[in-house]
Amino acid sequence: MARIKLDIPDRFVFQTKLTVRITDLNYGGHVGNDALLGLIHEVRMQFLQHAGYTELDVSGAGLIMSDVAIEFRQELFYGDVILASVVANDFSRVGFDICYRFEKLTEGKNQLVALAKTGMVCYDYAAKKIQAVPGGVKEQLGLEE
Repeated sequence: MARIKLDIPDRFVFQTKLTVRITDLNYGGHVGNDALLGLIHEVRMQFLQHAGYTELDVSGAGLIMSDVAIEFRQELFYGDVILASVVANDFSRVGFDICYRFEKLTEGKNQLVALAKTGMVCYDYAAKKIQAVPGGVKEQLGLEE
């Protein structure tokens, strides 16, 4: 069976730290896949806020997540500190991807635990229709080219 293999950039424009909460654990005693998706959402909110945006207002456009892919590498446990790195890329007329790298900080080293990518589509919630990516968003969220 083929496995997902994400192509994530090496450079990022935003980093934040999160600590694994007891509520993130599943019956296996480690972070569940559903909890990791919640951590991705938290990191995305912090990334957008850092850029002066919210999911409902990215220079006048709202955002809808159209898809998500996660490549799991290692387990996370209660109390682990995660360094999350983020960048937007692959911009189209109406959307872009947000790429995430999650690393566990242990004994002075960063260990890769997960890679993820969310497809984001710009959306006009009032008109209930997709809209173009507003000007300046690529420069604010992505790497300078």
